[in-house]
Amino acid sequence: MTVARDDLVAELKTLRKGRGMGAAALTERIGPGLREVFGIDPAADGASLRQAVARRLRELSESLPQDLRICVVAAFGLQKDVDLPFYQDRVRWAAEQLQRDDRTVRRRIDEGIRQLAELALAPAVAGPVEDGDGGWRTESLRSILSLDRPTPELIEFRRVAAERDGLGEVDLAWTMSKVELPEDLPVEVLYGGTLVSRQLEAADRIGLMLRLATPLRRGEVVEVALRYRAPSEQMRPHYVCTPLHPCDHFELRVRFPSDRPPNYVWLLDGVLQGDIEDKVAPRDLVRIDEAGEVMVEFRRLKPSRSYGIRWE
Repeated sequence: MTVARDDLVAELKTLRKGRGMGAAALTERIGPGLREVFGIDPAADGASLRQAVARRLRELSESLPQDLRICVVAAFGLQKDVDLPFYQDRVRWAAEQLQRDDRTVRRRIDEGIRQLAELALAPAVAGPVEDGDGGWRTESLRSILSLDRPTPELIEFRRVAAERDGLGEVDLAWTMSKVELPEDLPVEVLYGGTLVSRQLEAADRIGLMLRLATPLRRGEVVEVALRYRAPSEQMRPHYVCTPLHPCDHFELRVRFPSDRPPNYVWLLDGVLQGDIEDKVAPRDLVRIDEAGEVMVEFRRLKPSRSYGIRWE
């Protein structure tokens, strides 16, 4: 059975009504799409069914940004302090937690449910991506993007932590709106290693292989710094970090041209890659200071999720 995202969203919205997961007639509300995607045993009794669905919703919600996680936990009544009889009461609880109005929370609940459906239908993306043979993690990443220059420039300071002995190379990637040759991305290693290869990984993505100055043993950390330059026409109106390997901390500073700053800058906190340029999904605004700069930071980034800003 193939389950469409919109059908799964509709079934999830049915679950949030009334008492949510505490509803007496919950078995009747759990539709065929949820049963299929969640792998529910057809012979499961009411109590087992309730536990299985609640457990899967909690697992999926862990991959959501914090604000959306709070909203969907409230919507479905997934924890004791929000086990309230009416949906509106749970919306109000989430509004108090986030210090937002009810209308904003309702929009975020809808967004959270949509992302839950996508995660449920794409389990390989829903959870942390295994490190495989990479054997490393980013302990911290500081990115400084200067857009107030004739050619935009990015400097990255990355602390790489080895998770196996003999780590000698790390794989990185850069995405632009148009890529024809690997050489389209001018990149310079400032310190910490040597760039040994670059190749096209997709129509808009260049993969880089950086050989460390000295192979690392498990638990050792080294900092590397790189400078990228890209023509303005190849820059998209956003900058994000989408880690393939675990990343503990990411700090981003962007400096816009003083004579033409963007009208709006939105925060992208753990969004799906396909939603980066979505203009409908609710996003928090980021203030531009008097120097034309913004600074955002994130912790415990989830692999294959995107963190950063979008501007317009």
